[in-house]
Amino acid sequence: MNCLVTGCAGFIGSHLTESLLADGHRVVGVDCFNENYGRRQKLANLEVANQWDEFEFVPIDLSRGDLADLVSECETIFHLAAEPGVRPSWGSRFEAYVRNNILATQLLLDALCLHQDRRLVYASSSSVYGDAETFPTPEETTPSPMSPYGATKLSGEHLCKLYEGNYGVESVILRYFTVYGPRQRPDMAFNLFCRAALDEEPIEVFGNGKQTRDFTYVGDIVAATRAAGTVEGIAGEVFNVGGGSQTALEETLALIEEFAGRPLEVNHGPPRSGDVKDTSADTTRAREKLGYRPQVGLREGLLAEFEWMRDARAASAGARTHEPA
Repeated sequence: MNCLVTGCAGFIGSHLTESLLADGHRVVGVDCFNENYGRRQKLANLEVANQWDEFEFVPIDLSRGDLADLVSECETIFHLAAEPGVRPSWGSRFEAYVRNNILATQLLLDALCLHQDRRLVYASSSSVYGDAETFPTPEETTPSPMSPYGATKLSGEHLCKLYEGNYGVESVILRYFTVYGPRQRPDMAFNLFCRAALDEEPIEVFGNGKQTRDFTYVGDIVAATRAAGTVEGIAGEVFNVGGGSQTALEETLALIEEFAGRPLEVNHGPPRSGDVKDTSADTTRAREKLGYRPQVGLREGLLAEFEWMRDARAASAGARTHEPA
């Protein structure tokens, strides 16, 4: 299978790319190295993929130019490229969210109008639900995002529906719930918490720590995303992809404290605009139609992220030690 992975140098995109390559698929990877985190980490995310002859990297910005040639030879398009993050999406940076989450998606769908035999898997977010009234939250729940980020991801969903209804572009929408694991973005909570624990620095929590999330390990996200690209008879459907348990933030801090082997200093501040109190995914539809069953529990997955962070920081310190004076 020839695949296009947008956002291939990102957290989830790099894991998806490696999984596809390991199973013998050819991957064209796209990334524009936007400013949501450092270029060095994104380049490191591609180190394994770059070892494969079947991987071709195309450093372009999807929000600029004609994408017809990009999609013409790819049977399945995994659209993970986005401007991420709830908190930074307010104010002056909203323009970047419109460009990278809405315009880029529209241009990609436009390019697919001539290729109705292709499938687009669109990576959406649980942020489209906002403060849902029902837990676990089913896909039928009316979306009500509480942040500009959530609004732009929902706009992308609507674009997928519009292009399917008017031009026959086949799409499947996945709503990811709080993804974590090795290579997690530096602005995300577990990355920040693990880094602070290793550096023996205070941890800042926005809110009282009792807010809950449906944490989903990146390997389980990859499995669901790949299934959405191949399972027949699911065009036009929306699927929740969650980890299978609703866990309070303070419980995850207790685990990191255990991994670090020392007490953590935790400071609490007021909740930030756009942060919801709780999330929990009803994954019945994904289980029945995608065969999705989360394989990695929170303790195992969070330990994997903590150890990745520890090893990455040790490697970075070693590299600095050996730099010429």
